[in-house]
Amino acid sequence: MVRTRVIQTLFAYYTNPGKTVHTAVRELRKSFADTYDLYFMLLDFANELTAYAQEQIEERVARARATHEGWQPNRRFVENRLAQQLFDNRALRHRMQEQQLSWDSGMPAVTDIYRQLVESDFYRQYMESETCSYEDDKRVWRQIYQHLMPGNEALSDALDEMEVVLDKTNWTIDAEVVISYVIKTVKRFRKDSGEDTPLLEMFDSNDEERFAETLLEKALEGHEAYEKQINSHLKGWDADRIAFMDRIIIETALAEILNFEEIALTVSLNEYIELAKEYSGDKNYMFVNGILTEILRDRKNEGTFFKGYTLK
Repeated sequence: MVRTRVIQTLFAYYTNPGKTVHTAVRELRKSFADTYDLYFMLLDFANELTAYAQEQIEERVARARATHEGWQPNRRFVENRLAQQLFDNRALRHRMQEQQLSWDSGMPAVTDIYRQLVESDFYRQYMESETCSYEDDKRVWRQIYQHLMPGNEALSDALDEMEVVLDKTNWTIDAEVVISYVIKTVKRFRKDSGEDTPLLEMFDSNDEERFAETLLEKALEGHEAYEKQINSHLKGWDADRIAFMDRIIIETALAEILNFEEIALTVSLNEYIELAKEYSGDKNYMFVNGILTEILRDRKNEGTFFKGYTLK
């Protein structure tokens, strides 16, 4: 997530003339805060879906009463203990109120995922089981986050809409990554977890935040030099036809590899190759990898690169 954010910030910096390094750093910080808001929004989805399920029960009860139908609701899902713990969590409630976050404009996603939920086999098994443990309550929510939310078009549309309403950016891009953090959070809860149960922090450590800002600054400082190195290794490629995002990925990779001696070369190369796959496709990542390898091999031959790794 950290490297992704740096690359996104660099892309915005170079495609919107007039920005300064200070502005770019400020936007990087805001992007992390926005992603953290998304984490809380997706955690709070448990409360929204539970409330919607409760509304469905109340409507059904009202209809049964009007038609004198003897219908008894199954309240297992709306009384789910994990969802109640999230509703009671002070950190979640505080962040939602402080940042004025709400699912009001995202209700189509709530209704669509509820429809898929009640049609799913795992929900049916959960509701029909003779017993229901706390672990069963947790499991059904892990399944919702794992199987119903990633790739859901209604959720993507809702996040797009909420980006407009809340003036956020990149939520749709980050959703599936953040969902994995939500699932990690759900796994941490225990039966006796109280209202002050800690949620995940924005960063694993202060070092991670410093790394992001320093990487951004080093990439900006070295832009011209990195660009020249890329152009000198194109070997028949038309420089104007190289995807701009590929250039940014290569430049950021060079900024990290050449300025952070404590990070193993294999770690850096693997991270940026994966980013190239995500942003540029399965074919372009080979181009990114090839250019990076050639630049680093030449620097090693010149005696200006010292990380221990055999460049293939």
